[in-house]
Amino acid sequence: MKHTTPLRAAVAALLLTVGLGAAHAGAASAAPLLEPSAAPSASAGLLDAMRRDLGLTASGAEERLRAEKAAAALEGTARQAAGGAYGGSWFEPSTGRLVVAVTDRAEESELRALGADTRLVRHSAAALDSAKARLDTLGAPAGVAGWHVDPRANSVVVTVVRTEREAPAVRAFVDRARAGGPVTVAETAQAPRTYAAGTVGGDPYYTGNVRCSIGFSVHGGFVTAGHCGRAGAAVRGWDGSAMGTFRGSSFPGDDYAYVGIHSGWWTVPVVLGWGAVPDQLVRGSAEAPVGASVCRSGSTTHWRCGTVLAKNETVNYSQGAVHQMTKTSVCAEGGDSGGSFLSGDQAQGVTSGGWGNCSSGGQTWFQPVNEILGRYGLTLHTA
Repeated sequence: MKHTTPLRAAVAALLLTVGLGAAHAGAASAAPLLEPSAAPSASAGLLDAMRRDLGLTASGAEERLRAEKAAAALEGTARQAAGGAYGGSWFEPSTGRLVVAVTDRAEESELRALGADTRLVRHSAAALDSAKARLDTLGAPAGVAGWHVDPRANSVVVTVVRTEREAPAVRAFVDRARAGGPVTVAETAQAPRTYAAGTVGGDPYYTGNVRCSIGFSVHGGFVTAGHCGRAGAAVRGWDGSAMGTFRGSSFPGDDYAYVGIHSGWWTVPVVLGWGAVPDQLVRGSAEAPVGASVCRSGSTTHWRCGTVLAKNETVNYSQGAVHQMTKTSVCAEGGDSGGSFLSGDQAQGVTSGGWGNCSSGGQTWFQPVNEILGRYGLTLHTA
């Protein structure tokens, strides 16, 4: 954030003094915390947003945050324990527990002893991932929205635009997909699109005539969406002044970027709550399981919540396919691209695109943050 107005400077100084950060994500650093913190981040505003978007009570939201952190902590251990029999896992909101799919009944007792529920399935996660990887090598028509492994269905799910389902090119793609492994076909109302937008007022960042949203603080800058700007492109801050430069960017194929900031701007481990919730501290980047709640901050639609629907999905934008995306039920609109996805106080990823809007609903994908950190050798700034 830049020292610009007395009000912003005073607010930022106060937040830094009490350890709450500032109103913009960006740089500086500490080592990433891969384990969730002991207590969920459960401000009244956050609980209100979860009640609005997930249909939960305030106490139900608190209980869910605690259960999701426990499930996230258990997921890696359960996967290792299941070994080659691992068929995927997900958080089940109705029970508040992690469910682990396995292909061998002999593994169930050990997993239950660890605290997970189990489900016996036919296909291993490795087999499903292999089938999905074969699809990634195919060219997909515009009527195919994307594809991902769904552990609950124990299948690769190919999502097609409803009005294009019977198109010859779409049917041919689905036939080729089914020839390579277990495939289920799902429908979506609209094709996915990215969420960049033309320049308007607000509190975002700008490159050219495109407005996007800051993702998360890292050493020397912040991470955001790749479709917002190419490497070398200049970035202007919320006030229109020079802010930094895209140091790295990838789109399509991936949808992530790293922006290095100039002197006069600083960054802190905080995600804007936009008045809907208090600004949120970022304490790490432990990956939330499928089924967990997740909230998004963006410069257009501000603070919105939903659930993780799928991981490792290939999204077929008009500009080209993007791999290893996470699908959510959170809505978004133009200008939200690059913004932060959080589960509790854990960074999840940066907003890429989706379909629908925050009036009628829709779905949104994010690029996982740990992949971005690894790609550019960055360190997440945590509280």
